[in-house]
Amino acid sequence: MAQQRLLGFPKLSKNTRLNRLRRISISRSLLVLCFIGLAVFMLLPIIFLFNNAFKPLSELFLFPPTIWVKEPTMRNFEQLFLHAGAGVVPFTRYLFNSVIVVSLSLVFVILVSTMAGYVLAKHHFHFKALIMSLIMLSLMFAPETVAIPRYLIVSSLGITNTYLAHILPFIASPVAVFLMKQFIDQIPDSLLEAAKLDGANDMYIFTRIIIPLTAPAVATIAIITFQAVYLDAEGSTLYTTKETMKTLAFYVTSLTANLQNSVAGQSIAAAAALLMFIPNLIMFLLFQRKMIQTMLHSGVK
Repeated sequence: MAQQRLLGFPKLSKNTRLNRLRRISISRSLLVLCFIGLAVFMLLPIIFLFNNAFKPLSELFLFPPTIWVKEPTMRNFEQLFLHAGAGVVPFTRYLFNSVIVVSLSLVFVILVSTMAGYVLAKHHFHFKALIMSLIMLSLMFAPETVAIPRYLIVSSLGITNTYLAHILPFIASPVAVFLMKQFIDQIPDSLLEAAKLDGANDMYIFTRIIIPLTAPAVATIAIITFQAVYLDAEGSTLYTTKETMKTLAFYVTSLTANLQNSVAGQSIAAAAALLMFIPNLIMFLLFQRKMIQTMLHSGVK
């Protein structure tokens, strides 16, 4: 209080302070309740997806639909694995292809976007503004609008029916480059200048300073890329004709499409949807804190 009087602040009575604390506590409580309600509302689809995968047929066709399963069963997953085992190409082959494609895509996208973001953020060269404008412009295009140009490029390179055909369309990621560039902009130039004065070259600065400091942005790009590649069935549809080169996303999509008019197929589709969702959920839970840090520091609101 003595400090407040010295600085010219008016002296507050005890009742005034209590009223202010009460108003703050009430507003915070209302805000917390609103966020809890919003969180529960956003969790409902996930809760329904988990419960739907364990519902027997008698509960899958209840009207009105129920969220919670009453008599959980593993029969849906048994039918899914039996159906997968009866195919010409084993289920493990689709899973192996997805693991290879997702892993290589993550490595290349993170490497390319980090290098491009570093150059755009900390280097000066001709046509830099034009290149950044083209990257911003490319964010406006939906993936469906570039499907034909992608197919023509893959076909002209002669890489159809290869893993590279799945990976190449994802390497040039405008979202990843934009996020990385915005994040690297926050790194002080004085830090890089000090490293250069000590004799460090660009490769040393990139590997020892830029990459460790951009861990949150790398985690965010990993989440976005993983979801896009893991759930992508376009590559297997357009760029591959061999069944042994198709991914798990294509298999599940074709499986649910063929069985959607079948009563028994609904249980298989429910189990397959859960299996496709679980890796995305695990990936997000592992890197959610890093993703929040990226959004706070990269200027993306």
